[in-house]
Amino acid sequence: MELLKNQKNLIIWVVFLAVAAGVVYWPIVVPMVRQWAADDNYSHGFLVPFIAGYLAYMRRDDLLEAEVKPAESGMGLVLFGLAMLLFGWLGTEYFTMRASLVVIIAGSVLYILGWRIFGILLAPLAYLLLMIPIPYIIYDAAAFPLKLFVTKVSVLALKAMGIVIWQEGNILMFPNITLEVADACSGLRSIMSLLALGTAYAFVLHSSVRDRVVLIGSTLPIAVFTNCLRVIATGVLAQYFGAAAAEGFFHEFAGFFVFFAAVVMFVALGAALKRWS
Repeated sequence: MELLKNQKNLIIWVVFLAVAAGVVYWPIVVPMVRQWAADDNYSHGFLVPFIAGYLAYMRRDDLLEAEVKPAESGMGLVLFGLAMLLFGWLGTEYFTMRASLVVIIAGSVLYILGWRIFGILLAPLAYLLLMIPIPYIIYDAAAFPLKLFVTKVSVLALKAMGIVIWQEGNILMFPNITLEVADACSGLRSIMSLLALGTAYAFVLHSSVRDRVVLIGSTLPIAVFTNCLRVIATGVLAQYFGAAAAEGFFHEFAGFFVFFAAVVMFVALGAALKRWS
């Protein structure tokens, strides 16, 4: 019960750090939370802190038995986080400023509690990075090649089904309608949400390192595959039922269906890995 022996000092440090972080990071974190609410790409951000907390709670027995041995090297990590905050502020780069909060929290854990507890909490701490929206320049750079890939695969599938179609970049041209494969169909949105939820699923329900690696690595192909199905289904409806069938309710419902299908495939893969184990 080493952690409980130091409970009083721990509470004092936590309160101090929480107040200090609140003062410094309030103008940084609040816009991030607003982005979670406004941008569907990052709506999973609301869940990430709670999931990280649960991942830490799962290791409660190890935490209670771990030796509390403060490590001065943690202060170096804290200073590195402060440097990130400074350079991010100078360059008006929000990702760096927001990520610095996670680095400072990690450094504080190391400095106050030591390497043993830091190692136990490393996964929950790293998981917090998934709540931070990536820079739009990186998002756009990743979305464009994914859109082209989804478009090419969908065109090949539609041609194999006997549908007349032409491709121009990410534009699909049918005899009666022209469709654009937008960013939402690239699979990047599904990848980001599936990565956050899939990582939690892998760590909560799977103890094998192999299973966790396979599950987390599968988020990219599963998300891209389901978005290919979305574009193919839209193309089929547009060909046989006109533009109205590919827009409106179906277009909105397709986004939900794609993510639901991705989750089902992900859970099925997890069940198969457990059976093979």
